[in-house]
Amino acid sequence: MKLKTWMKATALSVSALFSASTLAEEPLKVGFVYVGPVGDHGWSYEHDQGRKELEQHYGGKVETTYVENVPEGADAERVITQLAKSGHDLIFTTSFGFMNPTIKVAKRFPNVKFEHATGYKRSKNVSTYTLRTYESRYVSGVAAGMATKTNTIGYIASFPIPEVIRDINAVYMGAKSVNPDVKIKIVWVNTWYDPGKESDAANALMDQGVDIMLQHTDSPAPLIAAEKRGVMGIGQASDMSQFAPKSHMFSVRDVWGPHYIRSAKEVMDKDWQPENFWGGFKDDILQIVSINPSLPADLQQAIQTSHAQIKSGEFHPFTGPLKDNTGKEVVAAGYTLTDNELAAINWYVEGIDATIPN
Repeated sequence: MKLKTWMKATALSVSALFSASTLAEEPLKVGFVYVGPVGDHGWSYEHDQGRKELEQHYGGKVETTYVENVPEGADAERVITQLAKSGHDLIFTTSFGFMNPTIKVAKRFPNVKFEHATGYKRSKNVSTYTLRTYESRYVSGVAAGMATKTNTIGYIASFPIPEVIRDINAVYMGAKSVNPDVKIKIVWVNTWYDPGKESDAANALMDQGVDIMLQHTDSPAPLIAAEKRGVMGIGQASDMSQFAPKSHMFSVRDVWGPHYIRSAKEVMDKDWQPENFWGGFKDDILQIVSINPSLPADLQQAIQTSHAQIKSGEFHPFTGPLKDNTGKEVVAAGYTLTDNELAAINWYVEGIDATIPN
């Protein structure tokens, strides 16, 4: 071989090796889509804490991007598409209303892995993941039922989807288990995050005699309103104790980091498979945090006991017999709803004097 030809071939070989090495060292690109701002101190905030934990865990091996305040619908599809086009290997879409846009975009980008939070539609490259929030809602109900003096607890609900309806039921069942006279009042705000609407809803409930405030929305506004009027409340999705030092009973914290770390590893190891993941007390992905030390000892004990019983598997809130609020049996005695059945609840349990909005 002539020297010039040999040098050219060697240069090409070195270049190919260099390119392969460079590609091998490229970080996994992971994208996140949030329905609210990362500063909501609730749902989106905790997802973003999970994103940061993911980056910290893998260092330079993982690079993340996030887009906040994304409306559910056409805007979501546009944002998800842009993330897929820009080389992201794994994309997490973190709100129920992102479900259809995620499925739609995933069909166009079969080599990208997608995970959608709280939904039920999956495909070859789309997983779903959610929390067993009904576990923490039941504990919240036990606390609310014991603490109420007016026998009236309030719930600020976001949208009438199975997740929210399921959690309202869990709260009421928990409260009813310790207080047979308890009633629940529900206000639907049709938003995940709107501090003004959430505050107005809290005040409307308190005007109706509610003295324990619960919420399925993302800002600390309901707790702040409760603090101003001397009403107790429970924090949602993250530790909200700082916003209502006197009124805060405890918070339920969503801990997403472990799931994000696991999913990223599966993609890097090329063994990611679509799944329907549910995390709860057992996984420590759902936690009871910052129990107010001023609460009566028996109430603190009840919170810890009900948490332990659910975490160990000794008790499941949706084990029958259960009737809906028309008197129809919906769960037979001794039967526990499956995850798929839990994801499709569209009825209120017996005793809730309300109708589910269309």
